[in-house]
Amino acid sequence: MRIAVNFLRPPGFEGTDSHLAGVSTIQVPIRSLGENHRARIEQHLLSLSPQDRHLRFGYTAQDVHIQRYVAGLNFERDEIFGIYNRKLVLLAVAHLAYSENAHNEAGAEFGVSVLASARGRGYGARLFERAALHAGNDGVGVMFIHALSENSAMLQIARNAGALVQRDGQESEAFLKLPKPTLDSRATEMVEEQVAQTDYRIKWQAKQLWEFLANLQKIRQRV
Repeated sequence: MRIAVNFLRPPGFEGTDSHLAGVSTIQVPIRSLGENHRARIEQHLLSLSPQDRHLRFGYTAQDVHIQRYVAGLNFERDEIFGIYNRKLVLLAVAHLAYSENAHNEAGAEFGVSVLASARGRGYGARLFERAALHAGNDGVGVMFIHALSENSAMLQIARNAGALVQRDGQESEAFLKLPKPTLDSRATEMVEEQVAQTDYRIKWQAKQLWEFLANLQKIRQRV
């Protein structure tokens, strides 16, 4: 995945100012991930098939490459978003990597991965929407995607959001102009994060309860 990129708009780029046209409206809790989620992020990425690793990173990343990538995640600079199931397995992870070009214009690169068992639920589109909302609220002018041209699902998500997609052989780039932050956009992100954190706490408590009951059952069986 290329992070240090030039975020100047390409010639003829107009983008969209206020909408993410066609982005999925599916309601699913998406929470911001911190340092304490690093191990689960690694587990998620290691669970990807060779083909999925190829699409996510632009090459067939081996375990050691993924471990190095996860170890280098900067949770202070970048934003990592995730979707958990009720067993606290990360079904999908998005990385919003911040950078600046030579003119000190803020930009961010988006990358996403979804487990094969969770495909077809619109998770990639929802993570794209969530990342765009956060980046816009952070004052980022353009969100950037660098992907293999064969990654049609990712490129279609970008097109549906109104991004300009440019193909150059085996690689493609997409640029999405982000709207300026508003009181409504900031409030929307705050509510979404609170809902996601509450959902995570409920799932964590439920998981702890089921593990306690399972251990209790094992003790009874021994007795």
